[in-house]
Amino acid sequence: MSETVLVVCTANICRSPMAAGLLQHALAAQPEPLKSLNVVSAGVSARNGEPVSENSVVALRKVGIDISQHISRPLTQEMLNQAAAVICMTESHRAMIQLQADPAPKHIYLFREFMPQQGDKEIPDPFGGPLKVYELCRDEMVEAIPSLIEFLKTHLQAKSAPS
Repeated sequence: MSETVLVVCTANICRSPMAAGLLQHALAAQPEPLKSLNVVSAGVSARNGEPVSENSVVALRKVGIDISQHISRPLTQEMLNQAAAVICMTESHRAMIQLQADPAPKHIYLFREFMPQQGDKEIPDPFGGPLKVYELCRDEMVEAIPSLIEFLKTHLQAKSAPS
């Protein structure tokens, strides 16, 4: 069974589906074990079964990734327990999970946390904004992916190393 990376936002209809689509696409070009990582998404206050926002679909379609089949789902303790890493969009998502999860996941990070330069580590919610805002959101994710993949590479090797 392959390891899972869980990407979390608020409603699981904009940021986390976009982030999961982008990350899964980037990982597909990596050597094993990264290539086999399963990227899933959920929302800290998501409803079950909502379609992904149209602007999220369009923003990713423009870079050749199709997330049109994504359906929202609420974050569960089981998802947290199974994830090798939990990647959030904002500090408030991380705080909410750490407060509500029992046990709280040890491996919980921000999507932009591993970027070398200072600057905003959070990815703001584009919900309800024009396509431009979604494209900006996508580009902030794309910019963070190389550092996130580097982190996952070392994080997963550290996890699988014999103790």
